[in-house]
Amino acid sequence: KGLDGLKQTIRDAKRYGATSILLVPGTVGDGTSYEQCWQRSIEQIRRAIPLAEECGSVISIENVWNSFITKEDEAARYLDEINSPWVKWHFDVGNIIRYGDPIDWIKKLGKRIHRLHLKEYSRDLAMKKGHGAGFGAKFLEGANNWPGIMKALDDTGCYGGGWGIAEQDGGGSPEGLKDLASRLDKIFAS
Repeated sequence: KGLDGLKQTIRDAKRYGATSILLVPGTVGDGTSYEQCWQRSIEQIRRAIPLAEECGSVISIENVWNSFITKEDEAARYLDEINSPWVKWHFDVGNIIRYGDPIDWIKKLGKRIHRLHLKEYSRDLAMKKGHGAGFGAKFLEGANNWPGIMKALDDTGCYGGGWGIAEQDGGGSPEGLKDLASRLDKIFAS
């Protein structure tokens, strides 16, 4: 079912003119071990690579809180094992704060990073209200070292003008969206 869904997403991406699709490759738990998730997901992703190439759409793996690939060395090894220019990383800056330092991930993954989710995370909010509450922080008010993150992206040359998707609440009002845009400008200028 997962492979069928991945292939359909790749076909849809071509119809919409998208050059990549986001994929969460699996979840550890509920009877699935880390090793099973690793092997199964790589096997199924490899089966989709010819279609991804035909459709011109990169399969971009995102790091999420699924107990799978929680260290930058694992992420690099995973992509290296797949060994295809059609499979890269969709790096989520905020998601990784729970597991490590985004700067270390960026340095390790380098040009394997294809897309970027920009998201703030507050360890203080997470400790007070639970892990998910950490995403309630506005840009520049959480744990992300944005100047260091931007420098790492520049230094590795992995992100020269690629997509940066703000995955952050703008409040739904014109003022909230202006504030969000202003904060993003500060991040990109740092």
